[in-house]
Amino acid sequence: MVDGWLPEVHPSPNIQGDPDLYEIENRAIDPTGALRAALARIAPLTDRVVADVGAGTGFWVPELAVDARHVFAVEPHGPSRVRIMARLAAEGVERASVVAGSAARTHLSGSSVDVVLARFAYFWGPGCEPGLAEAQRILRPGGTVAIIDNDLRTGRFAEWVQGIYPREPDAIDAFWAARGFQAESVRSSWRFECRDHLERVVALEFGAHAPRLLARHEGLDIEVVYRVFWRRFGRR
Repeated sequence: MVDGWLPEVHPSPNIQGDPDLYEIENRAIDPTGALRAALARIAPLTDRVVADVGAGTGFWVPELAVDARHVFAVEPHGPSRVRIMARLAAEGVERASVVAGSAARTHLSGSSVDVVLARFAYFWGPGCEPGLAEAQRILRPGGTVAIIDNDLRTGRFAEWVQGIYPREPDAIDAFWAARGFQAESVRSSWRFECRDHLERVVALEFGAHAPRLLARHEGLDIEVVYRVFWRRFGRR
């Protein structure tokens, strides 16, 4: 818990430990736009109200707000919320609000949003049932839940993760399928402006394992395959 009033909160050491470096990581994500294109097809945002659950420091909120009617950036971590507010003010984003909430308790009204979006936050498969119940509560009929995770079957990033922090991709897929979610993989990458940025981000994500990983990796790109799980609830 956070101060005893936000349930089901999971620390995020990368973003909370070094938010400036995590900003560099965010800028490297999806340089071809493949992930963004998949999300636009799965959950169109035009004139929709969006809950960005686990918004972190709000990197994607201004982009979401371009098309959405309104974006609720739901984030349990206080310093991260302050960064979201500063970002929105600096970029003049008017159609967005910052909410102190968790995936299991967003503090949003029932049937109040059209899209629940989560990127690498909380929804890792088994154990996230309270968050799924909350997502369904706040969705309007016909609303969509879209969850972005990493596909751990293929790609250089998956190879690194599975060698250090192994997960069972088949079990994760089965969890979502049993709950009526569809799934698709999106091939993309991280692309950095310089080698120093790449090496620092790899160290942020993999700690003491980073030198070994970097010794066998050249260039400024890291192959990443994303796994998008999504479901539309009811009818509009």
